[in-house]
Amino acid sequence: MSAVAAAGQSGGDSGVTECFTPMTGGHGAVDDMLDAENKRMAENLVTKVSRLKSLAYDIDREADDQNEYLDNMDSNFLSATGLLSGSVKRFSTMVRSSRDNRRILCYVSVGLVLVFFLLYYLISRIQR
Repeated sequence: MSAVAAAGQSGGDSGVTECFTPMTGGHGAVDDMLDAENKRMAENLVTKVSRLKSLAYDIDREADDQNEYLDNMDSNFLSATGLLSGSVKRFSTMVRSSRDNRRILCYVSVGLVLVFFLLYYLISRIQR
């Protein structure tokens, strides 16, 4: 036991026991302040956790949307690849065929290039 506590228990000095009384009340006020601060900080923590939870939910939803978008792009690319491979096969077959088909192919190619330039010229004239 400390000397101050022993003096307080012996009853020899009433001033020592009075010194303990305000401190006990002071400790209760400090405990109340700490408790109030802990409650305030806990409420802040709950707010932050709920914000993080909603943010994580939004990120999850966005990731699901992006994955669905990428899956759709994959299927679109596969279908475009199928169309292009079919077109290349038909073009190869046409090129390997007889001489008359080659002449027709040349005329069609030149015609398409001329139509492209004609449309380009007309559109550029309209926009001016």
